Amino acid sequence: MSTHEPRKTFAIISHPDAGKTTLTEKLLYFGGAIHTAGMVKSRKSKAATSDWMEIEKQRGISVTSSVMQFSYNDYAINILDTPGHQDFSEDTYRTLTAADSAVMLIDAAKGIEPQTIKLFEVCRMRGIPIFTFINKMDRDAQDPLVLLEELEEVLGIRSCPMNWPIGSGIDFQGVYDREKQQVEVFRKGEAEHSRSFMPVFSEEADEAAVRARIGDTLYEKLEEDVELLDIAGDPFDQEKINSGKLTPVFFGSALTNFGVQSFLEYFLRLAPGPAPRMSDKGEVVPESSKFSGFVFKIQANMNPAHRDRIAFLRIVSGTFTRGMSVQHVRTGKKIKLSQPQQFLAQDRNLVEDAYAGDIIGLFDPGIFGIGDTLVEGNQAYSFAGVPHFSPEIFARVRAKDAMKYKQFHKGMQQLSEEGAVQYFITAAPGAENMILGVVGQLQLEVFEYRMRAEYGVEVEIQPLGYSLARWVKGDKKEHELNLIQYGGSLTVKDRDGRLVVLLENEFAERWAKEKNPDVEFVSTSYE
Repeated sequence: MSTHEPRKTFAIISHPDAGKTTLTEKLLYFGGAIHTAGMVKSRKSKAATSDWMEIEKQRGISVTSSVMQFSYNDYAINILDTPGHQDFSEDTYRTLTAADSAVMLIDAAKGIEPQTIKLFEVCRMRGIPIFTFINKMDRDAQDPLVLLEELEEVLGIRSCPMNWPIGSGIDFQGVYDREKQQVEVFRKGEAEHSRSFMPVFSEEADEAAVRARIGDTLYEKLEEDVELLDIAGDPFDQEKINSGKLTPVFFGSALTNFGVQSFLEYFLRLAPGPAPRMSDKGEVVPESSKFSGFVFKIQANMNPAHRDRIAFLRIVSGTFTRGMSVQHVRTGKKIKLSQPQQFLAQDRNLVEDAYAGDIIGLFDPGIFGIGDTLVEGNQAYSFAGVPHFSPEIFARVRAKDAMKYKQFHKGMQQLSEEGAVQYFITAAPGAENMILGVVGQLQLEVFEYRMRAEYGVEVEIQPLGYSLARWVKGDKKEHELNLIQYGGSLTVKDRDGRLVVLLENEFAERWAKEKNPDVEFVSTSYE
C-alpha cells in the first residue's frame, strides 16, 4: 500500500450470526481483494476458530484471524477481526485498542445482543467513533424507530440515520438516502455491483415513478418517517460522531449486497484517520517523522512443530521500513525488524514499508509482550499500556506434578505476557494460590493444551464461583477494604501486584461499593 493513500483502521463489532463474516467478505469484494462474493455458508465445522477462517476455507484465500488490508477509492483500509462465538476472549477486547473507529453490526430482527454490548463498552471507554449498520432488512425486522430507541436505551448512544428503510422482509423496497434525497432501489437477485437510484422529495423527483416503484402505502409511510426524523431526530454532527457520542446509522442487507457499497463510501468519508496516541511523555501524532508503534496482540501458532509467534503492531507515527532498527522500550534493547508481514487478503506479504494506522506482523522470538512500545532512534517513551479487562471465568490452577513447579511458573508467565490468560495470586501471604482468569471457555482449553504441549506440564483446573474482577484504584491496602461480612468475594493481586477483588456477581459488586464508599472499583487495569 502506498504512502499517499489515507488510512482507515477499524473493527467490526457484533454478536455472532449478525452477519459479520458476510459484511467483511463484501467489503473485501469491493476492494478487489476477492473476486467473487459468494455466500458464506453457515459453519457446521468445529475446525474454524475465527469467522475469517471460514472465508479462507470457502474462498481459497489466505487470511489471518487478525487483520485484513485492501484499497478502495484511494483509501488504504485495515479491518481488524474481533473473534466471536466460542473463541470470544480478552484478545477480542484488546484488538479494539488498535482501531480508530468501529462498525457496529446489528441484526434487524434481534436488535442489540449481549456480545455487542460488551464490545460497545470497550469502544465507549476509548471514546472512538461508532458507525452502525443494521443488517438483514430483507428479512422480517423490528420497526426501525424501535431499533434506534434501543440504541439509546441499551447502549446510551444517540443516533443519526443516514438512510431510512422502505419496508422490510418481503416488502423491502430499498433505502432512502437523506443527504442525497434519493432512493437506492432494492431488486432481489440483481447483479452484485449494480445499484440504481431514484431522486425523491426534491425538484428532480418524479413522484409518480417513485410511487409506481415502491407502492403508495410505502411512499406515504416514507414521507411521514422522513418528516418525523427531520423534526425529532438528532441532526448530523461530525464532532459528536468523532467523540463517540452520536452514531450514524445505515440500513441494508450484507447477504444480498444491498447498501454495503453506499455504506462503505459514507464510512470512508466520515470515519477518522489514524489518531494521536497518549504516551508517558505526551501525545504522539501520526505525522511525526519518527516511527513508533505498540503491540496489541500476540498470536502463537498452535502447531508444536514450528512455534512461531507473531506480534501484531499498530503503527502510531512515522514510516516503517523493513530491516530498520528500533528501540524496544521495556527492555531498552535495540532490535532489527527484518521479517515484517502485512496481511493483504490474498496472501501474507513481506512488507517493505508501512505507515501510521497500518498493522504489521512481527516474528516474535519471545521478546514481545502485550502493550510493548517500539520507537525509532533515541526517543524513550511508552504508550499507555493495553489494559486487562475483567475476566468472566475464574479457576484455581496448579501443576499436577509438584516437581514441575518451575516449568509451570514459566508457562504461566509467558502465556499471560502473550495475553492468552490473566493470572492472579491470592493476596494472603504464605498460602499462595494461582487463579486463572479468562473471558471465554475456549481460553481455558487452549491454556491447558499449551501448558502440556509447550511446557510439558499437566495442570489441574478447579472452577471458582466468581464472575467479575474489579481493580482497586489508588494505593489502598487489602486490610483497608471492608469485605469481611460478605462471603462472595476474594482479594487477590494481579501479575503486576495491583490489588483486585473477585466478586460473585453484580449484587456482590454493589454490596462492596456500598461498604467502601471511598474506594473506586474499576473493571479494567487502566491506571
